[in-house]
Amino acid sequence: MAFDDPLIQQMLTFVEGIGIPVRATELPDTTFLPGLDIRDGALCIDATRLTYPGDILHEAGHVAVADEERRNQPTFKPTKAEEMAAMAWSFAAVRHLGLPPETVFHGDGYQSGSGNLLEAFEQGNGPGVPLLGWLRLTTDPNAPDATGKRCFPNMDRWVR
Repeated sequence: MAFDDPLIQQMLTFVEGIGIPVRATELPDTTFLPGLDIRDGALCIDATRLTYPGDILHEAGHVAVADEERRNQPTFKPTKAEEMAAMAWSFAAVRHLGLPPETVFHGDGYQSGSGNLLEAFEQGNGPGVPLLGWLRLTTDPNAPDATGKRCFPNMDRWVR
């Protein structure tokens, strides 16, 4: 199974480059996001079922923010905190890659709340930003010690 789409190739080059394994595989219809799943610490992608390529970055964010033991489980179900952190992580990733934020925050995602999330992330106040700071992946721009530091959406490191 090949990933011929240049956008998908760009995202996968980034994801694999930061150490997140990617597997091309056939997936059942029952995955939370079409064509994507996380298994044994790897991002599994079924290109024939993938609806929104930007969801790759969101799912990679789950792997990146989970601790090693959790991320390497046979099947991965994110906690609510990891879900928020993955949203912020994917915003930072899309900015890092120079892609439009709507690549990840498309109209059919986030229970129609993509616009509100984008506005919050642009201001450094989105959900999950403090958690990324707590995980020492970035600096929360609203933290007391943020002055003079490179802050979100810039990342100091990509994987916990």
